[in-house]
Amino acid sequence: MTPADLSLTVLHAVRRAVDDGALRVDVPPRVKVERARPGGTGEYASSVALTLARPAGRSALDVAGVLKERLQGAPGILAVDITGPGFLNFTLRRDAAGDLVRVIGAAGASYGHGSALAGTVVRFADVTESRARVVTDVVVRLLRSQGADAGFGGDERIPVRPGDHLPGTLGVDAARWSLLRAAPQDRALDGPPLLVQHERNSLFRVRYAHARVRRLLVNGAQLGVRPEYETETGYEAGYEAAYETDLHAPGLLGVLGDHPVVLLTAARHRAPDRVARHLEATADALLAFQHTVLPLGDEKPSAAHRSRLALAEAAGTVLAGGLSLLGISAPDQI
Repeated sequence: MTPADLSLTVLHAVRRAVDDGALRVDVPPRVKVERARPGGTGEYASSVALTLARPAGRSALDVAGVLKERLQGAPGILAVDITGPGFLNFTLRRDAAGDLVRVIGAAGASYGHGSALAGTVVRFADVTESRARVVTDVVVRLLRSQGADAGFGGDERIPVRPGDHLPGTLGVDAARWSLLRAAPQDRALDGPPLLVQHERNSLFRVRYAHARVRRLLVNGAQLGVRPEYETETGYEAGYEAAYETDLHAPGLLGVLGDHPVVLLTAARHRAPDRVARHLEATADALLAFQHTVLPLGDEKPSAAHRSRLALAEAAGTVLAGGLSLLGISAPDQI
């Protein structure tokens, strides 16, 4: 992770804290990071918490604590420490992609699910309007994914079955995306453009990105490239492969690492559109990364290709899991 990557990671943490209501400040255009000074810990440090303390009306230590919570476990960061009056100090890791791939692989489609809302009970009244039914259905799924006890009235029934109360000409997937992708205060997306297989169609991009991952896995198998990180202690080639993957995919690593926070924030704010927008960002990052995954021309398969394919597979898992929460299918071919 470069200083520029770290700066963006901290800036994203500030933005998430503001979106989540934990901080009430204007998000700065940039965050400065610099080499840790004597007395600090790790490689880099930032004084962003001191800068935000006054406009937030809180102590710098409080602000630093809020940001630390959102930076723990971020790709490329091994540890976050608070020193002095509120400096954030960062210890970086080399194999960020490998750690993230292993976490996603172990969790599967449940990556990002958690227990942050355990003990929270939410009951929704039954609704009849089409968009409200679909949105409420997904909000219940999101709340349950974070450990909440969510349902409808006194029972556990889900009031939306596939195809219920959706515009018939679009099909279930496009109809649900049209109702969920727009923010609650905005009107639903126009339906017909969602049926066109073009990059301007956000639903197509997300589903196409998932299909591309499935094709990369098939093509990789044909070339003898399997998705695997090889970073055991002492295996230098594996470390170099992982390090090279980190350099090639900072954007993809960032959005995959953000996925758990996005799901939690969407659940807290009852905002499925945040999940849809995050899936778009994940798809765009994956499509930009895909060309580096497999050998080209006379290039021989290597540990780097196996590592990149493993990262692409992880992105496909996140796309499929996110679409499933929205009640939308993730086809293997488009």
